[in-house]
Amino acid sequence: MALSGLDIYKLLPKTNCRDCGFPTCLAFALALAKKAVSLDKCPHISEAAKKALEAQAQPPIKLVCIGEGENKVEVGNETVMFRHEEKFHHPCALGFVIPDSLSDAEIKQRLDKISKLQFERIGQLLKPELIAVKQVKDVKRFIDTVKLASDAINLGVVLMSSDVQALDGALSILAGKKPLIYAATGENLEQVIGLAKKYNASIVIRGESLEDLCELTIKANASGFSDIVLNLNCQGSSRKAIWGLTQIRRQALKKANRLLGYPIITVLDKEDPYQEVMEAGDYIAKYSSIVLLNGFEAWAALALLTLRQNIYTDPQKPLQIEPKLYPVGSTDRNSPVLVTTNFSLTYYTVLGEVEASKVPSYILSVDTEGMSVLTAWAAEKFTPDKITESMNKFGVADTVSHKKLVIPGYVAVMSGELEEKAGWQVVVGPKEAAGLPSFLKNL
Repeated sequence: MALSGLDIYKLLPKTNCRDCGFPTCLAFALALAKKAVSLDKCPHISEAAKKALEAQAQPPIKLVCIGEGENKVEVGNETVMFRHEEKFHHPCALGFVIPDSLSDAEIKQRLDKISKLQFERIGQLLKPELIAVKQVKDVKRFIDTVKLASDAINLGVVLMSSDVQALDGALSILAGKKPLIYAATGENLEQVIGLAKKYNASIVIRGESLEDLCELTIKANASGFSDIVLNLNCQGSSRKAIWGLTQIRRQALKKANRLLGYPIITVLDKEDPYQEVMEAGDYIAKYSSIVLLNGFEAWAALALLTLRQNIYTDPQKPLQIEPKLYPVGSTDRNSPVLVTTNFSLTYYTVLGEVEASKVPSYILSVDTEGMSVLTAWAAEKFTPDKITESMNKFGVADTVSHKKLVIPGYVAVMSGELEEKAGWQVVVGPKEAAGLPSFLKNL
């Protein structure tokens, strides 16, 4: 039976030293009970308590790291089946497959396109994390392609080969970069684990069924190896793949099946790019930790990265920006001042329309704890007092020579009170951000 947070707390030092990153030992104990953190975060726990809690403290899905430094990708360590129960901790890593059958020029061209797949959305940089080199030709060609790819692009590397000699040569090139080996099966498990230990790599274990995966993880664990990612061979059936992904996640979380408590990788091989993107979206949602694709078009990458961003945000903590006064364009002391909240989506929507208007303006972002305009107003987080406080805090009066403030049309009801509190003339702007360009040009 799993220990409760209070049971775990009784075994902790109770010093509230915060060395674990939590404000109190009780908070750390509650996180351990939910398997949201590992026991090694506490440096002061006694050996007796450590032994008692070791099994309890292990996350239900192991955290596996691929790459080093800037290229480091963390997958796994998830604690819930559904996002609304808490949150998903580590976003699904996206990568693209490069077969060694391509010419050097084609590989460089493809890598160049992949390196440019970076998008900014509501203040976050979205980009893929992995490149997978697939062996189609001989050993030498595979090793040469790995070297070419690793030198040309700054991403984590997946080695897709079952040839032990080819893997050995490629791993020697990637020494210290902690790549992922795809894939170990019943035939080559021992050799692949040997290479992984030698070069400090992680491995993918591939099985035809859940039973196969369990048997292979038992053998891997018996060899003292646990940096494992699972792959269920679904033979091109998306229905079977989603069933398998869901069952692995459920076994790990609901049944405490440690043999399936590892991240999962899915590899797509579809000729139709639209079908590939749709299936990849399904696997990001349920419950792949890594998705590798053949297509690398910008529209497909943007769609999948946006979907991933939406799924892997904390549903209990809205995306928000730093509250302050933001200049947009070549502002001067006569530029208008617009007020909005610090909810990222609201701010960046307003920002886009102000930029489109080509009217240099200031945007005052008020701290509303990440709520949108109407939500913050209803929760009394976007009030005349709050706006006036923000104006004083960020020196709006010292930045512009006028005393006119533009507020969203949806909160026009506060204009009179805001004028009284701030001592500024309040101009009611459009209700929707789309109306800002024409509004600013005529202001």
